[in-house]
Amino acid sequence: MNNFYNSLANDKKLSIIAGPCVFENQELAVEIAETLKEICDDLSVNFCFKMSFDKANRTSSSSYRGDFDGAYYAFDSIRNRGIPTLTDVHESWQCSVTNADILQIPAFLCRQTDLLKSAAETGKPVNVKKGQFLSPWETKNIVDKIKSFGYNEVMLTERGTTFGYNNLVVDMRSLEVMKEYAPVIMDCTHAVQYPGGQGGSSGGDRRFASVIAYAATAVSIAGLFMEVHPDPDNAPSDGPNMIKLKDFPKIIEQILEIDGVVKK
Repeated sequence: MNNFYNSLANDKKLSIIAGPCVFENQELAVEIAETLKEICDDLSVNFCFKMSFDKANRTSSSSYRGDFDGAYYAFDSIRNRGIPTLTDVHESWQCSVTNADILQIPAFLCRQTDLLKSAAETGKPVNVKKGQFLSPWETKNIVDKIKSFGYNEVMLTERGTTFGYNNLVVDMRSLEVMKEYAPVIMDCTHAVQYPGGQGGSSGGDRRFASVIAYAATAVSIAGLFMEVHPDPDNAPSDGPNMIKLKDFPKIIEQILEIDGVVKK
């Protein structure tokens, strides 16, 4: 069993999945991974580094998407440092060729049977983002589908529900519902995104990412997912909703205080 998943599923302490939205270059990826790992180690937090090798779902065809080969070598370098990794997959063939330790199913693809089957067949833990169009109780069908392929290491991630045009809202009740089906993670940065809100790209408001994180932690969940970058205002993807790397330690400290009270 994957060590990160085992800790997330069975330990009482909160786990953290964090990293930049998308691969930019190897030096930056390794730098962020090592910095986040050091912070989490100092705080005794179970940590997994996340990064997309490809952002296939972009508002514009001219938007930066990433680089599979570059991300592959970056993941190798990061994994060689003892840091578990997570990336999203968009097509079935990608499941068997990516070298990340955990596979993530994007929200808009969360019910794609062939993709779920291919991810499960790798034997790696699978993190499924709950679609913005789904009710929380519908995620049971996703978990049951993956388990029907003979696989049990699955996580569910809440990332907000469509609330009118270009906006999302988080219903904290959904976290409690989804706990019945699998370990639950809160994506506190995509939850404050404004999908397509800037016309040619998505917007967001990172001020509220920590608010979502604190509120979700108080519900007693397994983990938090957050995108973190040293200079999000100049990042090629999801900049408006990413947490600044310099703010990460304080946010995690406050999260752990809440988690310690809730899970005492």
